[in-house]
Parts: sequence; C-alpha cells; structure tokens
Amino acid sequence: MMSPTLHVPGQDQIRRAPKVLLHDHLDGGLRPGTIIELAAANGYDGLPETDADKLGIWFREAADSGSLERYLETFAHTCAVMQTREALVRVAAECAEDLAADGVVYAEVRYAPEQHLEAGLSLEEVVEAVNEGFREGERRARKDGNRIRVGALLTAMRHAARSLEIAELANRYREQGVVGFDIAGAEAGFPPTRHLDAFEYLKRENNHFTIHAGEAFGLPSIWQAIQWCGADRLGHGVRIIDDIEVAEDGSVKLGRLASYVRDKRIPLELCPTSNLQTGAAASYAEHPIGLLRRLHFRATVNTDNRLMSGTSMSQEFEKLTETFGYTLEDMQWFTVNAMKSAFIPFDERLAMISDVIKPGYAELKSEWLFEQTAATSVSTSVAG
Repeated sequence: MMSPTLHVPGQDQIRRAPKVLLHDHLDGGLRPGTIIELAAANGYDGLPETDADKLGIWFREAADSGSLERYLETFAHTCAVMQTREALVRVAAECAEDLAADGVVYAEVRYAPEQHLEAGLSLEEVVEAVNEGFREGERRARKDGNRIRVGALLTAMRHAARSLEIAELANRYREQGVVGFDIAGAEAGFPPTRHLDAFEYLKRENNHFTIHAGEAFGLPSIWQAIQWCGADRLGHGVRIIDDIEVAEDGSVKLGRLASYVRDKRIPLELCPTSNLQTGAAASYAEHPIGLLRRLHFRATVNTDNRLMSGTSMSQEFEKLTETFGYTLEDMQWFTVNAMKSAFIPFDERLAMISDVIKPGYAELKSEWLFEQTAATSVSTSVAG
C-alpha cells in the first residue's frame, strides 16, 4: 500500500495544490494576446510578432538566448504597452486571474512605478491603477471558483536615483494593497548600498522590503543586502550556494554567511527556471534548491517572469517533482515557508496557513486512500 507521505503528485494535483508566490514581476507575466491588443490600441508598432502564439515563443526564445540585450528587450516591449491607466488595470487583473487559475492563493507581485510614466501618469496614478486591477482580478477569480489575495511590491530600479521616492510611495499606500518595497535591475556595478537612504527610511517606518541579491552577482551582494541594508528577504539569493562546501563523502560545511542566512531564517525567493536562463544553474538537477531544501534553509519556489520563462507555479513544481522526487509534503513545506515569509500581518499569515494551505494539502494527501479503495473495488469486481 502506498504511503501518503511518499506520494509524488501528478500535474492535476500540483495545479490544484494551494501555492504561495513571493517573487513575480508584473511586466514579466503578460498574456501575449494582451500585449498585441494593447500595442494596437496605443499605437505601439515595435513588436517582433503580431500572432499571439508566435509572440509567446519569441519572448521565451529571447530569454533563453543567453544574450543580455535580447533579454532586456523583452521588457522594453511589455513596458511599452503598460503606459496607460486602462492598460495597467487590465494587466494587473489578468495577472491575478492567471495566478488564481493556477492554484496560487496568495501572491506578492512587484513592479517599478517609474517605468510606467511615459504617457503622463503620475506615480500615484500608476499605483492606484495596478491596485484596482488586482482587486478586479481577485473578484473575477472568485466568480470562477478560485480564491486569491494579491499584494503589490513597489520596485525601484537600482541604476536610477528614485529609490527613496518609491520607498515613500510604498509607505503611503501600505494600507491600500502595497505590502512592501524592492530594488531590481543589474546587480553588478549597482550595489544595494547605493540606496541606503531608502532602506533606512523603511526601517524607521517599520515597513517591509526585499532586495534582488545573489542572482547575477555573488556573496557580496547577499552580504550587503542583509548586513548593510537589513533586507527581510532575498530576491533570488541562489548564490548563497557559493558559501556552502560539499565534500566527496557528501558532508556539508556552511560558511559564516550561509550559516547566518539559515540560522536567521532569511527567506530565499528562488526561481528555478529563471535561474537556468540567467546561468545561475546549468540544469534543474544542479539547481541549488535541492541542497538548500535538504539543509532546511527558508527556501521558497517562485516564477520571476512567467512570460519570459514560459512558466507558472505549477510548472515550477512539476519540474522539481520530476527532478527531485518531491512529494506533496515537500510542496507544502515550500508553500508554508513562503506564507510565513509574506509581508502581511502575522495573524493573516497564520490564518492562511491554518485555514487554507494545510487543509488544501490534507485534502490532496487523502486522495490516495480513495484511489486505493477504488482500485481494490475494481479488482474485486473483476475477480468476481
């Protein structure tokens, strides 16, 4: 008889499992058809393809190309069609719908307001449009029988000089759907310490922030994000593996930084497929998430850019179950990790874990009992 704790879930169970997403970029998750329609409505003629299927393939191939220029070009196209209030509302609503349909029950979706001002919107108008879209998407999801809660993370671009302004914006809207702050963009040459004034401000205001660190750049980026800036979470953080030694006999030795990250339970917003595209890992089997899970770091599973990576939360977990043989217990472990690390109040996180996530996994884990009963009934019937 199969034990429920040894059950590796199939695609359907993975899709139905409640999932929590902490690292997802709004401008990296548009539907290809939406991009085409918004481009036509706003007079943008720079798209490389005007067929939705072909455009989706183009985005994935550009992201897989190994060329930084081609990868960055993909965001030039998505941001180009996200410059009006109507476009932002639509994109945010569809984001919430798509995540909910994939079984995501809680998501923190990030975007940089400063990248959506070309058509005359103010920073405040951008935030209000995206918030409106998320609420609309949540309503549509409920009508479809799905439940999701979406919080926004306001991102400042690390090569620019508006981080304090964006941090203040995040603080003003913290009671209206914005749950925290982030900095993103090229790590090399743009250390997080350039934005210390923003982080010091947020700490004084008792607000939350994550920092993109330890993806393209290595341990110094992680160290600065934690020790200088005081990040609550690490956006990616995958390069913490550089501070972990695995001997030939399989024994493991953690360096001081890796030990600190694990001891302090600092969440790692790991994005396996995206990490493969950016060269942080050569394959799923070699992705550090396997070792980090085994060593009980506060690891979480995320999508990063669903359009560019051609992925979803379900697909990320499918790859991990195929590669590492993860069970529903493992999925629940990653999901609870993520919910514990979310930027909403403690009692709300606890309610999500106790009333949504654990019951959802318990239901899925119990299905093997009925499958076993059904199989026994069929065999008995045939024998009779």
